[in-house]
Amino acid sequence: MSDQFRIPCVIMRGGTSKGIYLKANDLPSDPALRDKVILNIFGSPDKRQIDGLAGADPLTSKLAIIGPPSVPGADVDYTFAQVSITDSVVDFNGNCGNISSGVGPFAIDESIVRAVEPETRAAIWNTNTQKMLYAIVPVENGKAKVTGDTEIAGVPGTAAAIQMDFSGTAGAATGKVLPTGNPVDVIQTSRGPIEVSIVDCANPVVFTRAESVGMKGTESQEEIDGNPELLAYLEEIRGIGATMIGMAKDPADATKNSPAFPMVAFITEAQDYYYPAGKKQIKKDEVDFVSRLMFMQVLHKTYAGTATACTGAAAKIKGTLVNQVIENIDQKEIIRIGHPAGVIPVAAQVDENNTVKKAALIRTARRLMEGYALLEKARFE
Repeated sequence: MSDQFRIPCVIMRGGTSKGIYLKANDLPSDPALRDKVILNIFGSPDKRQIDGLAGADPLTSKLAIIGPPSVPGADVDYTFAQVSITDSVVDFNGNCGNISSGVGPFAIDESIVRAVEPETRAAIWNTNTQKMLYAIVPVENGKAKVTGDTEIAGVPGTAAAIQMDFSGTAGAATGKVLPTGNPVDVIQTSRGPIEVSIVDCANPVVFTRAESVGMKGTESQEEIDGNPELLAYLEEIRGIGATMIGMAKDPADATKNSPAFPMVAFITEAQDYYYPAGKKQIKKDEVDFVSRLMFMQVLHKTYAGTATACTGAAAKIKGTLVNQVIENIDQKEIIRIGHPAGVIPVAAQVDENNTVKKAALIRTARRLMEGYALLEKARFE
């Protein structure tokens, strides 16, 4: 008898992230055992994840659990988890917009959602946030179409466009688009008081100005991740924000038990900046503002999909710090966010009551591998 057992799995690129997609019925129902299985599939905790399938990077240590719909109006259930690389933590506290973009194609290819050509609209119930999001997936010959001419910053080549609308996820974690009730709050930090805007759409994000953290806002990954004092200060801000909106008991609890969400970003006005990895310059007139988003205590190499939706909503809410840095914001529906690897556009509409009417972006996705994850029986006996 083999000393290993197997679990069906698919590895997919969703947007600028990569994740392991599992079916709910293939995982144990007991949460503790389920998490142990997940950690073993990923190879965590280990900074190289050498004995698992994940890629030793926060953007490739992501999980999607897919199941049949559990609420009226949904076509499929989807649960997201951020799997820690260094700790035995499977964080279910939020969603990932990039990994979300792979859910529709996965569900179509697995016959969970019926394929309709040329486009299939999938209503996706995100169990983490108890919110509905919608994907429009191009379909060809009964399967999700892969080839296309859409290019997204941070992914080489082109692929078929998937439309993702997160307007139904407003107040995803806290029940309110403005969890504190204010477009701007002043928080007390170890360096003194600073202004923040906390907005909750798709996932909550704590926004502050670049100058508030002693930065220009156009720094590279090396400049940010190589600055331990900055990383610690941004985590302090994130922890304070998490405490303010009830996602943690205190900042230390946020770091330990909710390391992924809320996210924190520092922003500045539109300006030219250089993208070293791509050996190109982003011009001021190509963006509406510039943002650097932190994820799992390091710089996000591009920009998270849920943060994109949230940032678009924040831009349209009068008085937020994001709203303040964009010129002629009332005349814009498409907002162009300058991030470390290029530009990501988001279509956003918010009414006078701060109801999010649209928070839509274009992503691409591709199935990379399908097969079985093999796990040692002895680890579970």
